[in-house]
Amino acid sequence: MVRLRRSNQDHIAEISPLPIPRITVVGSYATGLTMKVNRLPSSGETLLGTGYRVDYGGKGSNQAVGCARLGARVSFLAKIGKDAFGEMALGLYRNEGIDTAHVKQTSDAPTGVGFIIVEGASGHNCITIDPGANELLTAAEVTQCEAAFESAVVLTQLEIPVAGAEAALACGGARGAVTILNPAPVRPVPPSVLQMVDILTPNEAEAKVLARHSPNEPIAPEKVANELIRSGVKQVVMTLGEKGALIVTSSSCKPISAISVRAVDTTGAGDAFNAGLAVALASGANLEDAVQFAVVTGGLAVTKEGVIPSLPRRDDVLQFYRRQGSTPPHWLSSQMAIGG
Repeated sequence: MVRLRRSNQDHIAEISPLPIPRITVVGSYATGLTMKVNRLPSSGETLLGTGYRVDYGGKGSNQAVGCARLGARVSFLAKIGKDAFGEMALGLYRNEGIDTAHVKQTSDAPTGVGFIIVEGASGHNCITIDPGANELLTAAEVTQCEAAFESAVVLTQLEIPVAGAEAALACGGARGAVTILNPAPVRPVPPSVLQMVDILTPNEAEAKVLARHSPNEPIAPEKVANELIRSGVKQVVMTLGEKGALIVTSSSCKPISAISVRAVDTTGAGDAFNAGLAVALASGANLEDAVQFAVVTGGLAVTKEGVIPSLPRRDDVLQFYRRQGSTPPHWLSSQMAIGG
């Protein structure tokens, strides 16, 4: 078992790494229906689009695939429908080497669906979701999957009921795992749940909403992050898009610069970032190095269209470091030899 050793301030100090990092992802699957437009529509406006396609989606699923592609051994807990989209999901996980023992199928709701509109020039996007079977994943079902939580990191999001995410955080914390909550899509989260979170990974708008501000309120990211720290979160890693990321603890604030890339489609950037963060931490990296790695994986994801096609593999990341003339993290190269 991988054990988390904490400092007196209950901050993450060190993880003893496994040869192949083990990660548990508890979250959603939703089939993504995507269309590209010249610009995002205004309220009440109808625009013509192009490039309609059907893709794998759901933040939990995307992050599970992202972790697996970076070399982790991944257990995924989710609920999908007994329908064609659900079978598509299972096929994806088999192809990516993800453990599906805890992916449950139900006849009580369809597989979740997400509608994605991508602005062609900037790559910016808007997303709406019908959760479907995701809404039926209960805390009891999560808690029953005890064997799935023998991992270095437990990663969850809010496309499932908050009670399910809470159960995932509790199960992970009880076993010494680092717990990561990606609060997307943002919704009210009780302080009791936030106090279970080792690392919260919101974007700027999500952080403001969690701190009870308007998402458009002009307030410094550091101030918002510190408010979340005071609510009980141990550490905040805020994603800032093309500005990179910000690490905030009760005693420090550290900006991490983005890599320079040409953005084609930002849809999968957050999921690639969270996957990179989880894999780096599970591999023994400290938090700053893990965020540096996550900025790379998130940045590489925006250079390709679609979510699943854009999630980088370990070779993609190694090639990026080589092109930059920089040394990749030691665990990245060594685990290539171990994990393939």
